[in-house]
Amino acid sequence: MVNLNRTIIRTVLIVSYILIISLVVYAISALFGYLNTGADRSTILHTELKKIEQYKPKVIWMPLTNEGRPIDNESLKAIETDYLDAWYVKQVAYKTNTTAGINDYYTDNARKNIFDFITLNSNENISIESTTLEHHPKLEFFSEDGQLAVITDNDVIEYKRVYKDNKLVIETNEISTYKVVLLLEDGFWRIRHLIKESTEDYIVELHQIATNHLNIKGINYYPQATPWDMFGDSFSKDTITKDFKIIKEAGLNSIRLFVQYDDFGKANVNKEKLDKLKLTLDAAETINLGVVITLFDFYGNYDVLDWTLNMRHAETIVSELKNHKAIIAWDIKNEPNLDFETRGKVKVIAWLEHMIAHVKSIDKVHPITIGWSNTQSASLLNEQVDFISFHYYEDLDKLGTSLEALKNEIPNKTLLMGEFGLSSYDGIWKPFGDSEKDQANYHKKAQDIIAQHNLQYLSWTLYDFTEIPKEVVGGLPWRKNAQKHFGFIDKNGAKKPAFTYISKPQ
Repeated sequence: MVNLNRTIIRTVLIVSYILIISLVVYAISALFGYLNTGADRSTILHTELKKIEQYKPKVIWMPLTNEGRPIDNESLKAIETDYLDAWYVKQVAYKTNTTAGINDYYTDNARKNIFDFITLNSNENISIESTTLEHHPKLEFFSEDGQLAVITDNDVIEYKRVYKDNKLVIETNEISTYKVVLLLEDGFWRIRHLIKESTEDYIVELHQIATNHLNIKGINYYPQATPWDMFGDSFSKDTITKDFKIIKEAGLNSIRLFVQYDDFGKANVNKEKLDKLKLTLDAAETINLGVVITLFDFYGNYDVLDWTLNMRHAETIVSELKNHKAIIAWDIKNEPNLDFETRGKVKVIAWLEHMIAHVKSIDKVHPITIGWSNTQSASLLNEQVDFISFHYYEDLDKLGTSLEALKNEIPNKTLLMGEFGLSSYDGIWKPFGDSEKDQANYHKKAQDIIAQHNLQYLSWTLYDFTEIPKEVVGGLPWRKNAQKHFGFIDKNGAKKPAFTYISKPQ
């Protein structure tokens, strides 16, 4: 027993010794690593934005005809990156009235003006939300030692909102020209001078696209097994093709699809997801179904500092798909008016205006709309969009009156009822809900109203679903269960009575 105790004590001492030595070695290594971080730019600078792309305005360099030393592409890219980062940290500083990051991107001379401006705004309780959307820089001079660069940044498109005492006092769109001097210090480019040479109001003239060719009679579509995850790992073109045939044979000619902003990779669009979307469009084209694509589903930030990321998202998708024969229209955003209360109507409307203009600048052929959640909001931005889209889940007895009011307010625009339907759920969480017979009567009445008012439509939705993500309607069981039963086809694949009225017989 004594020997056993000695063995145990010896073992404990050896293990403790090893553990202590390991901790000492780890501590020395950590200290050594810390002392050698001086050359690591990402640790000594406020450059979280280096790791996560937060600012991607469109940049188009003028042809290189600069004086001084010729510049290589790597050096030019370094100048561009640090120059844009300087813009970004200044915008954050003016929004928050803090100086974080300014020292990293501006020399002593340049940062003094910024600090003075921040102090003034802070004392007056003023904040500025701003971004730049486009830059057209020209390299004027690059020194022989590679330490100084002079650029003229032409036609810089800027958007600003100025708040005083947390109230919006001015909103501007400007186009400006800047003269910029940058110095290479500590391995990166700092702005020494940034002088605005000219500025004027930036007015976007939107071209209107004719919609007299539109004849949308369709349905909002998700596969039954993967609602709100249509382009994920379970993507199946065979399933989609089969469903599209059902839709076509039911007398419909169009579908509405959804591109979820986060799911598709935000600014850096996921190629695999985009390829799956193209395959879906191919399947629609094969049987002559038109497609309305909603670009910003499940997005609700609208922060000015995110605008450039949003624009790169839209730019990639629209550029890749605009020539596909299945595309009939773009829906900028699903139900943005639901964000008015939480995000602010001014912010949402400004974001929509700029996104409409951006998409129209890329695709000059296909019409654009916004999927408002009700008729009351449907007249907003009616001069910017090409046709009016609204969703309707209210009493059908009031739909005719709402339509007449909308036609009187906007007499020359095509109207699309972009979502409508009735859940057939009357289970334990909603014992006095509507039956499948009630659902059928609803769609029969809806189709009568649609025909009476020559309304274009996209109903909700082809299938009942077994699972609903909580992001769609929250976690309350009576809401989730109701959402599962809007389909014309039940969870077992049987057509419900409402299927008879999925379209109006000709």
